[in-house]
Parts: sequence; C-alpha cells; structure tokens
Amino acid sequence: MDAVEMNKRAVRLLEKWDPLEKGTKAYELEILEVVKELQQLDDPVDLAKKIREIYEGSYKIWVPIEKCVHIAYKLLALKFEAKNIV
Repeated sequence: MDAVEMNKRAVRLLEKWDPLEKGTKAYELEILEVVKELQQLDDPVDLAKKIREIYEGSYKIWVPIEKCVHIAYKLLALKFEAKNIV
C-alpha cells in the first residue's frame, strides 16, 4: 500500500469515527488535520493527544483520551502496514 492509499483508508476510518456524536460527516476539517499529523507521529499516545487537541479545539467539547488512543492505534496500524513495518 502506498501513501495515497494509506491516506484514503485513514480518511475512511476517521469518517466512521464519531467521538462527539455529531454525525459522521461533521468532521471534514478535523480529519484532514489528523491525517496530516499521522504523517509526522509514530507514537500512539502522542497521536491520541493530537487527535484530542484537534477535535476539542474545533468543538470546545472534551473528548476522552481513551477514544483517541483507540483510533490512534488503528491509524498507526494503517501507517505501519503501508510502510511494511507490520
């Protein structure tokens, strides 16, 4: 899997994730920011903190870190698969 395919899969995964129960189409800008951060980060905790920061910054609603860690692991699994690390 190349980087373009990985990004598409990450977007689809994030589109299904609805941490604030706003509807799956409510997070277009946040998804783009998370995918950008995914390119830079390899640690699940760091990515989870960034995800929480992005979503909380947009909606001013607290997001449990556990939700963010869960999606961070899924996103990093995609990334590592794309890089043939897994």
